[in-house]
Amino acid sequence: MATSEFGRVAEDGTVYVRVGDDERAVGSYPGATPEEALAYFSRKYDALAAEVSLLEQRVRKAEVPAKDVASSVERLRTSVSTANAVGDLAGLGTRLDALAATAAEKQVEADAAKAQAREAARVDKERIVAESESLATSTAWKATGDRFRALLEEWKKAPRLDRRTDDELWKRFSAARSAFDKVRRQHFATLDAERGEAKARKEELVRQAEELSGSTEWGPTAGAYRDLMSRWKAAGRAGRDDEESLWQRFRAAQDAFFAARNAVFDERDSDQKVNLEQKEALAAEAEALLPITDHKAARRALRGIAERWESVGHVPRGDRDRVEGRLRRVEDAVRDAEQDEWRRTNPEARARAEAAVSMLQQAISQLETKAEKARAAGKERELADAEASLEARRSWLAEAERALAEFTR
Repeated sequence: MATSEFGRVAEDGTVYVRVGDDERAVGSYPGATPEEALAYFSRKYDALAAEVSLLEQRVRKAEVPAKDVASSVERLRTSVSTANAVGDLAGLGTRLDALAATAAEKQVEADAAKAQAREAARVDKERIVAESESLATSTAWKATGDRFRALLEEWKKAPRLDRRTDDELWKRFSAARSAFDKVRRQHFATLDAERGEAKARKEELVRQAEELSGSTEWGPTAGAYRDLMSRWKAAGRAGRDDEESLWQRFRAAQDAFFAARNAVFDERDSDQKVNLEQKEALAAEAEALLPITDHKAARRALRGIAERWESVGHVPRGDRDRVEGRLRRVEDAVRDAEQDEWRRTNPEARARAEAAVSMLQQAISQLETKAEKARAAGKERELADAEASLEARRSWLAEAERALAEFTR
């Protein structure tokens, strides 16, 4: 009979394995020696022990899910308990118990990590929902629309929660997004309607502008274009493409009219340069009358200049105000001289000035007499009043005499 630490071979060739204080038959190996039979069943044990060692290595070196470890332990435990092998099966059981404990610890850790992940996911999804609800009434359409799309992607990537919580949060997120989309659609529907109305108004303005582009009534048509431009600015904006297209047509019509007008005016201005030279000479002749010393002679000379001025004709638009202003300043000077002469020779005004001087002279004479009497009588208060009145009357007399002197120049 052959024996080992964990097994033996009976006389009849049956191989037994010792597990603790017990033993059980694991089989036989006919035609082999007892040593060969023990070696054969020992190799079966070695294969089983290798599986346990491999599982231990996996648990030590890799993040094996606790569920997988527990499943492997139970499978190997069954294999060990029924193994037809000779070896330290009890030791393998102990090692499997340790692995089972490790699996239990891993399960606790996994459950805690899972709970933590669920809580983090819940907090993250509540953040997404809270932000979406804060954006529901935003009118920053593009930026908010982009943000809602980003939040939706964040939601999709976030872990799922329990069905009830996930559904409740999704309903809130979806409601906020729907509220924003509804208001945005209403806004753009209104905007599209307004742009459609603006387009219709501007199409009519373009039609009118194009009708006027060939007009040769320069003044009225220029005014009409100014009115059309004011109406264009007040018409509102059409869609981007329509706005640009309509504006190009409007501007082309306007440019065509003003280009034609400018060409005509430039030609006219060229013809009127000779007139300008003549009026410049007449303006210089008129300015030679300044300063006015004889308003009658100046008026006769200016009348002749004005007659020649009218016969010359138009000057270029850019010079018109300047050259006419030169003649107008001379006319104003002659008119002022005539007014001054009339004031000096007006008999009624002279009589009024003489009367004022006479009245003031009489008043001063009376006040001087009154002052002398008060001084002689020692009446200081009456004297002071008389002298104050005299001072005022003398000042008035000086003014009146200057006014009278104007009539004697």
